[in-house]
Amino acid sequence: MHSEILLAQPRGFCAGVDRAIEIVERALKKFGAPIYVRHEIVHNAFVVNDLRNKGAIFIQELDDVPFGSTVVFSAHGVSRAVQAEAEERGLRVFDATCPLVDKVHIEVGKMHREGREIIMIGHAGHPEVDGTMGQLEQGMHLVETVDDVEKLQVINRHMLAYVSQTTLSVDDTVEVIRALKRKYPDIAAPKKGDICYATTNRQEAVKFMAPQVDLIIVIGSPNSSNSRRLREVAEKNRTTAYMIDNATQIDPAWLVGKMRIGVTAGASAPEVLVQMVIDRLRECGAKSVRTLDGVKERVTFPLPKGLSKFQVAANSSQPCA
Repeated sequence: MHSEILLAQPRGFCAGVDRAIEIVERALKKFGAPIYVRHEIVHNAFVVNDLRNKGAIFIQELDDVPFGSTVVFSAHGVSRAVQAEAEERGLRVFDATCPLVDKVHIEVGKMHREGREIIMIGHAGHPEVDGTMGQLEQGMHLVETVDDVEKLQVINRHMLAYVSQTTLSVDDTVEVIRALKRKYPDIAAPKKGDICYATTNRQEAVKFMAPQVDLIIVIGSPNSSNSRRLREVAEKNRTTAYMIDNATQIDPAWLVGKMRIGVTAGASAPEVLVQMVIDRLRECGAKSVRTLDGVKERVTFPLPKGLSKFQVAANSSQPCA
């Protein structure tokens, strides 16, 4: 095989993922191990295992955390009930919820204060959906598809609003929103779409890449919503796509007769995994690598109070409590 590797731009880590990982690493440096993390900090096995090796303990429920310990909430956000439980248990909390997920939570609160029932577009069981739905005790409905919209029953069709999960397929979500507006013409929309810039940019990069390649490899863990959407976008654009956790999962049979191999990575997949995939493709005969044109992201988010560079450095010589 004398093929060419084309890299999507942008790909890999977004600002929210960078921030979440840094929060765990800084908490470990400042307070020492163990640091407890509720759910996977981001949906990537490599990242989670790396942080686990550094002293992070990943838990599902807060009753697994000893009283007074330090806990980090994952980038996906948590419900108000989880926040209250952490306070009751006397936990030191650092909230790594992506600020763009926080924006959706704020929208939900505002819509609720206006007296509206709220419809969330998202995937049942995803932690971001659980956290957003958990901002209210009642008055929220979850839909995933146009069919779900048709089955929806509400109390007052004239006092509705919608929000969405930040990592959905842009195109699929447009169809669901159209269905909502057809059924409920008075439904209120967020001031700005909820699907985040990173999800949108990575899907657009795959759309741009798809006609130029014979195959797309998407790097991302199976539970990564945004990574799964990238594979779906490639296939909807008539390009064969495979999603892998790491380079060892590449089947050489996929590459037979393929002259241009596209590579992208979900927003929770680190660039080191991309480099490992490139190395593996070179072993299989790829001769060159080229990065496609695309959006260059410069978004950054501030860290929570208590984890600034100065504060970590100032405490780094202190014994662990």
